[in-house]
Amino acid sequence: MNTTASLSFSKLGCIKGGRQLFKNVDCTLTAGQWLYVAGVNGVGKTSLLRMVCGLAPIESGDILWRGQPIHAQRDAYRRELCYLGHLNALQESMTVDENLAFTSALSGMAPSAAQTQSTLAHFGLRGRGKQLVRHLSQGQKRRVALSRLALSPATLWVLDEPYVAMDESGITMLAQLIENHLAQGGMAVLTSHQRVAIGQVAPLMLELQAQ
Repeated sequence: MNTTASLSFSKLGCIKGGRQLFKNVDCTLTAGQWLYVAGVNGVGKTSLLRMVCGLAPIESGDILWRGQPIHAQRDAYRRELCYLGHLNALQESMTVDENLAFTSALSGMAPSAAQTQSTLAHFGLRGRGKQLVRHLSQGQKRRVALSRLALSPATLWVLDEPYVAMDESGITMLAQLIENHLAQGGMAVLTSHQRVAIGQVAPLMLELQAQ
């Protein structure tokens, strides 16, 4: 991963339903760092993450990737970003392998069968590759979503309530996955009601304040 990667918020603001959620947010994240977005319910944490992903318009200010506005480099930026929300975003009528192949293809990647099998085994899904997603438990579906994250070459991970529907072992697996990602020069932005340590890497804190 490119160690020159950086993500910056410059005077970032958000208005929703005619109400100012937050404004004048400044923050910079560099390789090997993760940002914990905190704040009370309704203050705009998910809205901020959706803006980072390009899924919601930027009301004021700007979001910069490698020093340039994300709207000026949409395709290149999206290739370097992987989003995991509280919903798994899996196709229930497809197999586990098909889901992983599809999402990898969107990033221009084609993991080998051996890579996919190894990743599934790591997340306790050995032998589940040919199974339809609709037949999996909620916990297993979440682990498929984690497998998708592990196979992603993206530098920036954006994680919205990533520990939802996870047991203790799943939470530990995800924390280790993020830690390894950071150690390789990756970055992560996340919000969660569960405060989980990411190895020995202390987060940058961004607490949104109600206006």
